[in-house]
Amino acid sequence: MITRQRLAAGVCALLAALTAGIAFPTGAVAGETAEQAAPKVELVLDVSGSMRARDIDGGTRMAAAKQAFNEVLDATPEEVQLGIRTLGANYRGNDRKTGCKDTAQLYPVGTLDRTEAKTAVATLTPTGWTPIGPALLKAADDLNGGEGTRRIVLISDGEDTCQPLDPCEVAREIAAKGIGLTIDTLGLVPDAKTRDQLSCIADATGGTYTSVRHKEELADRVGQLVDRAADPVVTPVAVEGAAECAKAPTVKSGLYTDREEFAQHRWYRVDVEPGQELRASVSVAADRDVNPDYGVLLRAVTGHGREIVRGEAAGNGRTDVISTGLRYPKPESDDENATAEAVCLEVSNSFSAASGVKTTPGLPLELTVDVVDGPDQAGDVASFGLGRGWWLLGALVLTGFLAGVLWGWISRWRVAVWRTN
Repeated sequence: MITRQRLAAGVCALLAALTAGIAFPTGAVAGETAEQAAPKVELVLDVSGSMRARDIDGGTRMAAAKQAFNEVLDATPEEVQLGIRTLGANYRGNDRKTGCKDTAQLYPVGTLDRTEAKTAVATLTPTGWTPIGPALLKAADDLNGGEGTRRIVLISDGEDTCQPLDPCEVAREIAAKGIGLTIDTLGLVPDAKTRDQLSCIADATGGTYTSVRHKEELADRVGQLVDRAADPVVTPVAVEGAAECAKAPTVKSGLYTDREEFAQHRWYRVDVEPGQELRASVSVAADRDVNPDYGVLLRAVTGHGREIVRGEAAGNGRTDVISTGLRYPKPESDDENATAEAVCLEVSNSFSAASGVKTTPGLPLELTVDVVDGPDQAGDVASFGLGRGWWLLGALVLTGFLAGVLWGWISRWRVAVWRTN
């Protein structure tokens, strides 16, 4: 019985200590959201002849798109600069070369005049071809320049009819420019080929694909994507890694994007002061068909080539993105003149392209770097995530142990007195 009481007291003390560690964290990191440039969105609408089909709630696809656009224009946040581009809206002939140039900006990207934009949408009539690739290139130009989030929302009911300009390749080229432009796609009553192509376009830029079969779904989804553009986000910075450590670009704390060829090595340099901790993570996305079984490796290496720490991950074809990370705490130095250490980060992958798949541009890579004040002692890193609060946990555990011993001694004394009486 005495043993049980001591054990119970010790468990209670440990629970109290853990509760205190959770309730009273030793520090918090607060980020300030800087004022960002106005977000830009361009709606790209397919106005080809197939939009006459009457298979969305008893009406035509064009009528559903117009209704959705009117609802979205009414609800667009004031801070969003919105534009509208069409494809297949003007040329009615059969000349393929001319039809594949049929894309025009219906309403320029800028401060929204709702009445003017609605009037422009009302004039649209299903007409010609489906030049998705050329329309995406033009839309990217419409959104080019300046800072802030940029998003293309493509609405189409069919495949691109202007091959060999593959819209998937166009999307990859846009992503490879590193301008932070996202393409979201919506398929109106899509068949399998349309679904695959629109999914590929979205995947190439980190966007989303949605299949739509009802008017309410279309309006709700387009509205969500426009609203999402107004959400504050961290805009990644494009950087080009080097083929070796000595030529690597120096990066600071932030989010970076790059492109890495299949089975390639990319190098980046980070300066770490004594007493600081380097935290880095990397994600490599398979934006096209790849062979199963692949991996990604992130290494921190000294300027002399000695490995400090590594992080690695493997996949088997069930995920489109694979990520890993590492931490490197640099100890304090007694030398007041100690300088920063140049740490090289090496990113490599073991992806291989499936048969017939283009290997250029490279796979999209996202690198996150954070250099923060390190713990007082290297051992703190493993102190249950409590940092400097480890001593409080130790004190509470010791107090609980002593309380358990005292409670056990008192209980034993009481039992002895009871037996004597």
